[in-house]
Amino acid sequence: MGVLIGLFHCVTIGALMIRDPLRHQLQRHTERLAELDFLLAQPDVQADTEQLMALSREHTEVAAVAGRWARWQQRERDLAAARELQADPDMTEMAREEVAACEAELAELEAELQRLLLPKDPDDARNAFLEIRAGTGGDESALFAGDLARMYTRYAQGRGWRVEVMSESPAELGGYKELVLRIVGEGVYGALRFESGGHRVQRVPVTETQGRIHTSAATVAVLPEPDEAEAITLNPAELRIDTFRASGAGGQHINKTDSAVRVVHLPTGMVAECQDGRSQHANKAKALRVLQARLQDKERSERAAREAATRKGLVGSGDRSDRIRTYNFPQGRITDHRINLTLYKLDRVMEGDLQDVVDALRTAHEAELMAELEATA
Repeated sequence: MGVLIGLFHCVTIGALMIRDPLRHQLQRHTERLAELDFLLAQPDVQADTEQLMALSREHTEVAAVAGRWARWQQRERDLAAARELQADPDMTEMAREEVAACEAELAELEAELQRLLLPKDPDDARNAFLEIRAGTGGDESALFAGDLARMYTRYAQGRGWRVEVMSESPAELGGYKELVLRIVGEGVYGALRFESGGHRVQRVPVTETQGRIHTSAATVAVLPEPDEAEAITLNPAELRIDTFRASGAGGQHINKTDSAVRVVHLPTGMVAECQDGRSQHANKAKALRVLQARLQDKERSERAAREAATRKGLVGSGDRSDRIRTYNFPQGRITDHRINLTLYKLDRVMEGDLQDVVDALRTAHEAELMAELEATA
């Protein structure tokens, strides 16, 4: 993939030539699409749910590239035909307009093919655990953590995703000291991965009697849910499992039995707990899944650091203390500091209208990947 940008940069709209290696790569997507169509029609594949899902996901990705490549080839032929018509005096004006239209669309297709052929993170398609913790600011920080939870929940519901509460620690005046959500759906981690970091709020707290604007903060961490086949194996000898009485709402049963579970990974000191379910068994299973995701994320971060692949600017180090975004309520403004994005639609964002922010971060990430590929071409 390191030569991708160089190959695309050799394309000139005037000559419309793509070097053979890239043409072969794009043509391979067309051939692979035919192979996948054949495989997905086979009874043995349709009977194997895991294989069917894997091939279906690949089919979606390959079809997107093959479709754009087919369009490129069609417009390339249209352009050649339009240029031939320019020699006819009666057709010159119409041909000139067609040439301009073809060249403009081919330029757009070039950019789109660049994006589609960028290396993909396999974790992007996964479900995700979203952790929100109150930071500086006391009660106001906890209330803001609750606002963030509502924002992400509404965004997820708007995308047709399912949201499950894994664990929660409610604050006295509302909101949360800590909340862990599991969000289930296609491409959850890819959409929310750049939400990790410090979120700062500037507003007049409900507890403020003199109308002064306060600044508080909360942190967000987004972790991909590991596949069962790839999940880190937990050694029971390295775990301490505690049970305790669940707090908060949940009815008489949940508050009168030791159904809540806390799991401590002794080698790292990592802790995961769950008190949402009605049974100790269910809470233990959920807590172990969260712990696996955290350990997997730790391993992933360490590997990225070893490979010197920690991205600069866009997501920083992923450190929880990084200030990535400010929510300014008096001005109705949300600012993402990593990409200098400012939107004056804070009310809508807090109601879950987060797609403009998600898209802008993804576009910036893709631009950074393209720059890295260009540098190594």
